[in-house]
Amino acid sequence: MSDEATVDALIDQLVSDLDPRQAPPLEFLGRQYDLGLGWVNFPVGYGGLGLSPKLQTRINQRLADAGAPSAYWRNPIGYGMGAPTVLTHGSEEQKQRCLRPLFTGEEIWCQMFSEPGAGSDVAGLSTRAVRDGDEWVFNGQKVWTSLAHLSRWGMLVARHDTEQPKHKGLSYFVIDMHQPGVEVRPLRQMTGSAEFNEIYLTDARTPDSERMGEVGDGWRVALTTLMNERVAIGGVVPAKGSGTIGVATKAYRARVSNGTATAADRDELMKLWVRAEVHRLTNIRASEMRKIGVPGPEGSVGKLEQADLNKAIWSFAMNLLGPAGMLYGEYSLGSAESAEEATTPQRAFLRSRANSIEGGTTEVMKNILGERVLGLPGDVRTDKEQSWSAVPRN
Repeated sequence: MSDEATVDALIDQLVSDLDPRQAPPLEFLGRQYDLGLGWVNFPVGYGGLGLSPKLQTRINQRLADAGAPSAYWRNPIGYGMGAPTVLTHGSEEQKQRCLRPLFTGEEIWCQMFSEPGAGSDVAGLSTRAVRDGDEWVFNGQKVWTSLAHLSRWGMLVARHDTEQPKHKGLSYFVIDMHQPGVEVRPLRQMTGSAEFNEIYLTDARTPDSERMGEVGDGWRVALTTLMNERVAIGGVVPAKGSGTIGVATKAYRARVSNGTATAADRDELMKLWVRAEVHRLTNIRASEMRKIGVPGPEGSVGKLEQADLNKAIWSFAMNLLGPAGMLYGEYSLGSAESAEEATTPQRAFLRSRANSIEGGTTEVMKNILGERVLGLPGDVRTDKEQSWSAVPRN
């Protein structure tokens, strides 16, 4: 039996055992994980079948068509960034404990890297990790942490050695977000939602068994998370003509039906449609090249184009609305926990402003592609070999 036939048979079994539209999401997603249809390229026993990642697109599309719940939308950071990091660098105990509830959404994950003084230069972070017997104690502040207010676990990079160069004095941990010493404060965005947060760590703790990678190996582990983050943000492969460009097409057709569409509207839509299709095909090619662990620079290609394209499409959709685009609707403090909550053109237009910042700025993506793909000289880095304590900070 071919790999495609194997996957199709398992999907048939899944939807036969549990009605995707009626079964409780936790039960359905748990069964999906157990059948190896969670991350099909992961090893057997860890939510996968050890097959090509290109088959995941087939799985996701068939299940979406059947009305199944989405593991990604229930736990986007855990699904797209946490799981590959746990699989690559976690202990056997961490893999067995974390991956299934992460996939089902029972345990939401967040990523605690950025700080007020360490955004694009994440390696310059100052949150301290001090060893205390079999535990580590953390003090510091993190910011722009998506879904921290809903999270059970956090992926934390902290500095254990201030006398090493900035990239070498870091270690990577999984910490309990519900413990004393972890204070989460929502940051209200211009959309009215508060999906981002700032976090204050005051003598927060985690056992050494929750460290991922060796002491001092935090930057290498963090790269696994960061590169998978760019794939998760920019590497989505929607059906042809769907996604954001599908919303823009629908808005244009509404203008056609009421006789207000112009030739300029049509030309702009076609330019955006072509860009969206090229982006979709590029992501398909990238997904077929992807390996477990740290993806290649193709993730930065997708992230770079997704940010710019998303802003352009939502700007076009807002223009089609005319004066109605100024009518925002309800504006209340909340958190966008699903795709549906962020798909009104007005809300999506405002939210898209963050696309070129989150997950690595557009400028960072250009640097990565310039250096790693085009082979251009890297930026001058005068502090690369200096101890972190000797580098001036504001």
